[in-house]
Amino acid sequence: MLEKIPLEAFRVFDAACRAMNFSRAGRELNITQAAVSRRIKGLEDHLGTLLFTRRGRNLALTADGERLFQRVRATLEYLEESLEPFRGGAPQIISIAASGSVSHLWLGRRLRDFGKQSPNISVRLLTTDAPGELSSESNDLVILYSTGEHPRWNLTLLMKEVLVPVASPEYLEQRGLDPRQLTVEDISRLDLIDYERFNAHWISFRQWFGRLPQPLKARLPQPRLSFSTYIMAVEAALRGEGIALGSLGLIDEHLRSGTLTTVGGDRIETGFGYYLGAPRFRTLSPEAAELHQRLLSATNSENGA
Repeated sequence: MLEKIPLEAFRVFDAACRAMNFSRAGRELNITQAAVSRRIKGLEDHLGTLLFTRRGRNLALTADGERLFQRVRATLEYLEESLEPFRGGAPQIISIAASGSVSHLWLGRRLRDFGKQSPNISVRLLTTDAPGELSSESNDLVILYSTGEHPRWNLTLLMKEVLVPVASPEYLEQRGLDPRQLTVEDISRLDLIDYERFNAHWISFRQWFGRLPQPLKARLPQPRLSFSTYIMAVEAALRGEGIALGSLGLIDEHLRSGTLTTVGGDRIETGFGYYLGAPRFRTLSPEAAELHQRLLSATNSENGA
């Protein structure tokens, strides 16, 4: 059907809906009121339904007209947004991709700080756990869970992955537990909070217990709670529901503020980490290069480098 309808008819219909007046719609589009009326009539004929009810000069949308207007308006707004990068003098938009846990726990605050310092630069954040979307070259910058090598991205380490059990102070106080004195055997008997391993390289409690220098004597415990995302596991620990496996770099803000505390003395360094990636085969825009440098500088400052 679409190939039979002039696309201009939808712009005219949109203007008429917003103005609820054919004359005003015509002035907006620099055409006559009669031309607006003809295009609306042609659209109605193609669709086989009335879009407006007309009582003298007063217009009202029919039910079909209202449904069509909502879709046409959304489509035109999407097209307008898509054309922004091609408009001369439009602000540069930087796209950065990161996993849900990195975006929520680490990157979000740093992007807010960057926005305050550089208000004229727009940043679009893609949050995804799909490896193909994370490493897509349509992004300007990426944060990848990696060992530091990638064929299409130059990677710079933001933080190593170091995993240690964590809990809220309230959870520990309610049970009279001293987090420094808890052994691995003690931890295994507490309320463990785990998450699904979306990536084969991720480590949950089962793998963490298995990598310890002194493995558990007892059978590996089943978690009391298991969530589909790492973020949900951390949030459950913050609510005092049990012990979660904390990635120290990601939860550093919670550790510094005291809303989470490490439990026991065992920690595992996995050999993986979170790396900031810049494209190997194209030059970053000045705006993207600025964000790249700010993220690295913020990390170095927090680590005391």
